[in-house]
Amino acid sequence: MSDGYLLQEGDLLPLSIGAALLGTGGGGNPYVGMLRARELIRKGAQVRVLPLDALPDDAWVGEVGGIGAPVVGVEKIEEGGECYRAMRAVEEAANVRVSALISAEIGGANSIEPIIAAALAGLPVIDGDGMGRAFPEVQMTTFFIYGAKAAPAAIADDKGNVVVFKHVKDMYWLERFARSTSVDMGAAAGLAIAPMRMDFVRKTAVPGTVTQALNIGRTVQNARSRRQNVVDRLIAETGATLFFTGKITDIRRELLGGFARGHALLAGSDGYHGQEGRIAIQNENLVLWVDGEPVIMVPDLIINLDLETGEPLTTEVLRYGQRVAVIGLPVHPLMKTPEALKVVGPQAFGYPDLTFHPLELKG
Repeated sequence: MSDGYLLQEGDLLPLSIGAALLGTGGGGNPYVGMLRARELIRKGAQVRVLPLDALPDDAWVGEVGGIGAPVVGVEKIEEGGECYRAMRAVEEAANVRVSALISAEIGGANSIEPIIAAALAGLPVIDGDGMGRAFPEVQMTTFFIYGAKAAPAAIADDKGNVVVFKHVKDMYWLERFARSTSVDMGAAAGLAIAPMRMDFVRKTAVPGTVTQALNIGRTVQNARSRRQNVVDRLIAETGATLFFTGKITDIRRELLGGFARGHALLAGSDGYHGQEGRIAIQNENLVLWVDGEPVIMVPDLIINLDLETGEPLTTEVLRYGQRVAVIGLPVHPLMKTPEALKVVGPQAFGYPDLTFHPLELKG
């Protein structure tokens, strides 16, 4: 058993970089959340990151995260207390007090949301999450896939509105209700689900992902300081595989039903000259086709990196002319079981003709 480690101000930037990479293009841009967490720490807030074995079995853990379309977050900056207020509303509805918070998804801005809520509440965060990446819908967490209750849950906006879902049939209905409510709230809100016992979290969380994101971010910083090729260093550090390099020739994004949906087209460069890449988007990158053949698909991670700087690119900042490297990373085994693939496999995203073939970790 370990007491974990106390997050320092200097941890926040590498955490946000690593989380952007694990976000597979989605989860929202973590930079603004990183700035907000930094200010809380500068004012004296302390947030300790605990391993999965640090709390007793009967401790309650709260899961929080942002819900909405990441592209909205570029213009509609959060007030900052949305997840905290949603978490407190769930505690009241469930008549329990949580001992720690955990992220719904380590990818993107939702890596920072539990830290902000924990700083406001004086709580630690668990070194893990419910995805090991980012996914666009509420039910797409290991917690729900393996039996977490759909209610009570709560959603809060930047204006002080809090809506509690007291009785919900299942996780799909929670996604439906929470998504429509988030649209009314401006397509950006904070969501908290029913508290979970620590023994359940220990079995179902993707472990060590806060530390993983930190290590990825530090690898990027270290490579830049030494003027090394960041993409090559990241591939070596993570065990990822390079699948494409090229220039974005077309980017389409539409805000539909609370999601940013669209695609990016890429003209190949270097070893991929003459080839065409296409990436389907629903907040996150869903499928990469090269010359019409699917080469990576959900739930494995499809990550766009700036070819020059190695900066992970979220889908809302993709633009014409960017030169990118597309890498693939295997998802955690908890996301590759038959139960999980029903919820996060290609068929769940509307690709009935695609059969998931898992990537292998290199190195």
